[in-house]
Amino acid sequence: MISGQLALVTAALFTGAAIYVSAVEHPARMALDDRAMLTEWKPSYKRGFAMQASLAAIGFLLGVWAFWETQNWLWLAGALTLLAGWPYTLLVILPTNNRLLATPIEAANAETRALILRWAHLHAVRTALGVAATSLFLLAST
Repeated sequence: MISGQLALVTAALFTGAAIYVSAVEHPARMALDDRAMLTEWKPSYKRGFAMQASLAAIGFLLGVWAFWETQNWLWLAGALTLLAGWPYTLLVILPTNNRLLATPIEAANAETRALILRWAHLHAVRTALGVAATSLFLLAST
C-alpha cells in the first residue's frame, strides 16, 4: 500500500527536520550574540515553518488515505497526531513567534534570547508529535 509508505516517509522527514532544529540548529544559534541569533532565527523560522507545515499536511492526507484503504485506526491516529502540530503552533507557539518576528534586529537583547529559548522548548512538542506520528505509521505498516 503506497499511501501508507508515503505517509511514513513524510512523517519521518517531518520528524528528522524537527530533530535537526532541536539538536543542531538551535544549539548553534544559542552560541551567537543576541543580534546574530535573532538574525539567524527569523529566516530559519520562516523557511522551517513552510517546510514542516507542508510535510504535516501531506503526511496527514496520506495517513487518512491509508486509513481509508485499510480501516486500520493506527493510520488515522498517526495522521491526526501529525496534524496536531498545526493548532498547537497557531495557538501556543504563534504568540512567541510574533514577538520574535516583530523585534528589530538592533533591539535584540537578553529578553530576545529568553524568547528564543522558550520557542525551542515549545518546538520540542512538535518534535514529539512527529516522533509519535512516525511511530504510529510504523506500527500500522507492520
